[in-house]
Amino acid sequence: MKLIVKPFAEIDVSEATLWYNEKFDGLGGEFLLSIDAKINAIQRSPKQFPTKHKNIRRALTDRFPYGIFYIIENEVIYILAIIHTRRNPKIWKKRIL
Repeated sequence: MKLIVKPFAEIDVSEATLWYNEKFDGLGGEFLLSIDAKINAIQRSPKQFPTKHKNIRRALTDRFPYGIFYIIENEVIYILAIIHTRRNPKIWKKRIL
C-alpha cells in the first residue's frame, strides 16, 4: 500500500527529533528509528491500529510517547500527524477538518 507523509507530520518529526537531540546526543536518532519502525508496521497492516476519531487511526510508538495519526483512502495511507500523547488532540483534528 502506498504511504504519504503529509508536511505537518514531517514538521512534527523534525521538531521532536531536534528536541530529543538537545536533551541527549543521539536520542533524536533513536526517536527516528522508533517512528520508522511504527510507520513500517502501519504500512504492513494498516487496519491493525484502532480508530480514534471518525476514520483516523492511531498507532503508538513503542519507546517514545508519540502517536502516529493516519487515514486510509483509496489504497493510500496518509500520515497526518506525529504528536506527543500529552498534546491537545485538537492539533491533529484540525489538520483534517
